[in-house]
This record gives sequence, structure tokens and C-alpha cells, in this order.
Amino acid sequence: MFRPKLPAMPQPTGTVTPPAVVVEPTTITPGTSAMPPAPVAPVPVPSRPTVQLTPGTTLALVGGGTAVVLVVGAVLVSMLLAVAITATSVAVCAVVLRSLLASDAKRR
Repeated sequence: MFRPKLPAMPQPTGTVTPPAVVVEPTTITPGTSAMPPAPVAPVPVPSRPTVQLTPGTTLALVGGGTAVVLVVGAVLVSMLLAVAITATSVAVCAVVLRSLLASDAKRR
């Protein structure tokens, strides 16, 4: 009841060999092709425009790159400054708490 039913595999009844096929080579003689050669299609030229750098565009690229570097630098410096201010405030809080705990211990 709980065993799966497997399909019965067909058993070979005897050894059957496929019939032998004889392949005869074809002879090709040069210069007597049945079909003319296919025409060679020209290589398509990419249709994207070429970029020409004039002095004005070069100046704009340099100015844009400089602006990006300055903005990224300002962001990184401000993040570093925020971390330094946070660390300083935590250190001041630790000193104040230590002082309060030490003065409370002297009173007892």
C-alpha cells in the first residue's frame, strides 16, 4: 500500500544491431562550384557621433571635476569633524561622571 509502483522496464528480446550504412565521399573539383560566391557585405560603421574636445569643453570638464572633488572633500571633512566633536563630548561626559562618582565615594 505504501510502496511506490515503479513502471516495468522493457527487457531486450535479443541483440539487434543497426544496419551498416555506407557513406561514399564526394569529390570536389576546384573552379566548378554550383553556387556563386556570396557577396561580402560592407562592415557597418558605428552611428554614434564622435566627441570633439574644444578648449571650452575641456575647461568645462576640468571645472566640473574640480567641483566634484571639492564637494566630496567638504562632505568627508564635515563627517570627520562630526565624529571628532562626538568623541570629545563623550570624553567630557566620562570625566564629569568620574568626578561625580569619586566625590560621592569621599563623602561616605
